[in-house]
Amino acid sequence: MYRLQLITVLGELLVSLPAEARLGVLGLFLLLLVGVGVRARREGLAVGAAVLLTALMIQA
Repeated sequence: MYRLQLITVLGELLVSLPAEARLGVLGLFLLLLVGVGVRARREGLAVGAAVLLTALMIQA
């Protein structure tokens, strides 16, 4: 159980590093919100953060 959580956190970190380089802290925060929303089963939070992240990536 803990191994899966550790692998998930490390995967999120590896995915977030290129996003942070391109989008800054706001992109990293939105990516974190997507992960938290999915993990907590809060569809509204995950979808809202994903939409904002997508809009931010289009502008970058």
